[in-house]
This record gives sequence, structure tokens and C-alpha cells, in this order.
Amino acid sequence: MSDSVKIVASNRKATHEYRIDERVEAGMVLHGTEVKSLRAGKANLREAFCLVEGGEMVLKQCHISPYDHGNRANHDPVRVRKLLLHRREIEKLGKASAQKGYTLVPMKIYFKKGKAKLEIGLGKGKKLYDKRSDIADRDSKRRMERADARSGRDD
Repeated sequence: MSDSVKIVASNRKATHEYRIDERVEAGMVLHGTEVKSLRAGKANLREAFCLVEGGEMVLKQCHISPYDHGNRANHDPVRVRKLLLHRREIEKLGKASAQKGYTLVPMKIYFKKGKAKLEIGLGKGKKLYDKRSDIADRDSKRRMERADARSGRDD
């Protein structure tokens, strides 16, 4: 068995919309046709979110397309999926997400050692000025790297 990680879907807007403070890896409870769809790369995390319900962590609004070759036993694309975490982790993340402004954001779905995993980020929503400052920092860093590269070529 290889330890390789195959990323199926990622939430690219998550780092733009939220400041991620902590990341946690969780297992997912899936049906057989969901696993086959994930292996085909048919998942979408754009509208998805995580929350604690009844002492369990669940993933809602994650769209996993029905399997192409599935029959009437195919799954519901946006069903609520249970996440597998230790009780202490669930309690810790539940308390943290109950604080003002914090939310549990699904970051990416991937396969690790043949098992489907979800990376959850504990994030706080960014304001518009935070987003602007991040973009400005990224641009200035890019300009400095270009200037360093140019000065290195002249030698």
C-alpha cells in the first residue's frame, strides 16, 4: 500500500472567505456508489458546511454526483453525511464553532491509504478589508520575488 494522497475535490474559496486557524482530518461514512463517484472525481464542496448535531459531526450540502453505472440503489447527491472523529475532537470543534464568527469549513476531500477523508478547517469569516490586504500582500510578495529573480540574472 502506498501512502499517496489523491485529492478529489477542494474548496478553493475557503481560504479567500475565511481565515483558517486549525485543520483537522476526518473520515467519512459513505455508501458504495458514493465512493465510486468520488474515485471518478465527481464531488463539489462549494456550498458545503460542517456542524455538530447530537454529539456527532455531520457534513451538509456536499454534492457527490450519482454514480454513472449505478442502479436504483444510487445515493442522494446532497444527503447528510456523518464524519468520523474522536469524541474529544468533536467537543473541541463544537465549542470553537459556537464562538462568535467561527465556522467549520470543509477544505478538501481526498483518499489516503484507500480511505475517503475530509479536511475540516476552523475558520473565521474575513471582512472585505481583510481580503483586500491579503491580495495586496500577495501582489507585493510576487513583485519582490520578480525583482530578486531579475537581479540574480544580471550577475
